[in-house]
Amino acid sequence: MSVAQAPRPSAASPQGDGDTPRVQAPSEIHRFDADALAAWLTPHLPEAAQGLEVHQFQGGMSNPTFLLTGAGGRRWVLRKKPPGKLLPKAHAVDREFRAMAAMEHTPVPAPKMIAYCDDPGVIGAEFYVMEHVEGRVIPSAALAPMKPEHRREAAFALIDALADLHAVDWRRDLEGFGKPGGYLVRQTARWAGQVEASKDVLPADVDYSDLDWLRGWLETHAPNAVDESTVVHGDYRPGNVIMHPTEPKLLAILDWELCTIGHPLSDLAYLLRPWSMPPGAPDRVDPEADGMPTEAEMLERYRARSGRERIDDWPIYVAFSMFRLGAIAMGVAARAAQGNVSSAGVDPRAMCERGQVMAAAGRRVAEQADAAAGG
Repeated sequence: MSVAQAPRPSAASPQGDGDTPRVQAPSEIHRFDADALAAWLTPHLPEAAQGLEVHQFQGGMSNPTFLLTGAGGRRWVLRKKPPGKLLPKAHAVDREFRAMAAMEHTPVPAPKMIAYCDDPGVIGAEFYVMEHVEGRVIPSAALAPMKPEHRREAAFALIDALADLHAVDWRRDLEGFGKPGGYLVRQTARWAGQVEASKDVLPADVDYSDLDWLRGWLETHAPNAVDESTVVHGDYRPGNVIMHPTEPKLLAILDWELCTIGHPLSDLAYLLRPWSMPPGAPDRVDPEADGMPTEAEMLERYRARSGRERIDDWPIYVAFSMFRLGAIAMGVAARAAQGNVSSAGVDPRAMCERGQVMAAAGRRVAEQADAAAGG
């Protein structure tokens, strides 16, 4: 999770209907020279020239994130690449910066970008600085612990912001940001490849049957889905947005690392996937019990906001979302089994089970769609 807001380090966290991220002194592996940063920032932020304080946000974020506080109390946020050898195209802070900068003159709520630095000599890695947005980050898909009377409105705010993102003219400011067309087919092949790679590393008794079945189903159905190309966030969920401190309003969308040009309904299905999870799943949304809109209400909100006549092929996108997350879980399990340092503390067997649960849920969605179609 990426976080772009926090209380002052010296202040007690307020009590309310949401989560307030915590900050701490930068960990040893992520420390950098605050004076060097202040010198680089001064032309962009004269207020940062003296007495710049640096704290690190807690939480599992792929790109380490820091709270900067100037001598006058003004705050900003810095995101940088992690140290060490990185996979090609991973931790792309330059893409995050470009994506959010492109949102500045649109209705999409995103933090204002201040400056990007491609010189690792300044603090040891590429980084960017953006405005600080005061508010809450609520990881729960059901928006707990937000007050029940606020959840419906907050859920619809998530839908509205996503529809606004998909309406952005990407050819104006994000030309070349991704390959238009064929997104679902390409992504199915990509994640199928990750599943196959995990089979070479994980124990032979790991059950891939649901993932393999779902892969085949998607390979058959994805090419027939209506194709579209818009900006997609890639990881759009409650834990990656900032909500108003006390009201059910969305103030900013965070963590744009996976943003690209893709199919808008993949974003929507990723957001609404918890509505299709089975009872007992930890991230399941039960609209009646949780005080949330139904899936049908969320889909209708998106349809109206995006100006669509209808939403076609919905089960394909939900099934794809579950396949993707199942494949990701298997990939994490494989890296943990190989002793990858970034997966330290991950139980490969437990992660495999998570992938199997996701694949089984996706298969149920697909089989229900086949039954409804008489197939």
